[in-house]
Amino acid sequence: MSLYTAFRPLLFRLPPERAHALTLRALKSGIFAGDTGSDDPVLATEVWGKHFANPLGISAGFDKNAEVMAPLLKLGFGFVEVGSITPRPQAGNPRPRVFRLPASHAVINRLGFNNEGIAGAEPRLKSFRAKRTPGLLGVNLGKNKDGEAAADYAAGTRALARYADYLVINVSSPNTPGLRALQGRAELENLIAAVRADLPDPAPPLVLKIAPDLTEADKRDIAAVALASLDGLIVSNTTLARPESLQGSARAETGGLSGRPLFAASTDLLGEMYRLTEGRVPLIGVGGVEDGATAYAKIRAGASLVQLYTALIYHGPGLVKRIKRDLHDLLKRDGFTRVADAVGADAKECV
Repeated sequence: MSLYTAFRPLLFRLPPERAHALTLRALKSGIFAGDTGSDDPVLATEVWGKHFANPLGISAGFDKNAEVMAPLLKLGFGFVEVGSITPRPQAGNPRPRVFRLPASHAVINRLGFNNEGIAGAEPRLKSFRAKRTPGLLGVNLGKNKDGEAAADYAAGTRALARYADYLVINVSSPNTPGLRALQGRAELENLIAAVRADLPDPAPPLVLKIAPDLTEADKRDIAAVALASLDGLIVSNTTLARPESLQGSARAETGGLSGRPLFAASTDLLGEMYRLTEGRVPLIGVGGVEDGATAYAKIRAGASLVQLYTALIYHGPGLVKRIKRDLHDLLKRDGFTRVADAVGADAKECV
């Protein structure tokens, strides 16, 4: 029995946000054993000219304030993504705002970009970079609830892009009023232009995180914008949909749904965006990743990199090592000698 498995019943008796705060403290203390072994070369991949020891990362939302980047990398992740970080600190929406659905291995949240803002995150990012910790870092930017989109994302870019191996514009959280409206073509083009004007030289790759709840027109517009002015897409954020199979007393709570029920829809969208961008735009697949098979399915659908978060709540940090082991075996089983060869394999088979 792992340490996390032993403590999980206790954590699940606590409100989710309290349990998360304790998890962050535990990571800072080093109580969770890291994955100290080197990753097999079959798991290594190159994206944006950067070397990833493995394609597995943790998505934004776990480390909102850039507090545990090094401990997360020591768990065996190939990269971590912090945020979403807004220009000014904000408390987010009223509590309770996070709800577990254990029978469905899912979570509903309506946090609302609660974070300490640039002032809280920047010193930690600067310190992390000064220590040259192995592993790659994504910085995810959001806007304040009462902020102006272009100005807020530009402010985040000016302050934090210098620390990022890739920079994310998050316009897909369902918990900030009006945010998802920024996924329209004209709005996106204006926003990306404002951000690019403030990128440092050399600039980190610029990535857009999109929602799973898109119209066909939205998908085509985002693909066109990505091909013209982005370096990548993250597919996808949480969903407003509620599958009939969803179980739990909290299933009707408002907010974004993540975890196992999001897997099919987010993976279908991943495949669509891979085809619409003709495999020319690197994609990060996220949504329902909970084992080697689901990570591998994301890669075969078109993901160059894969992220998880909700599954850690149910399986604990040992999940990272298990996913990498099983992903290695699946790649070898199908004759792939590196991750990149498997990217979009299912889409290619459909051509």
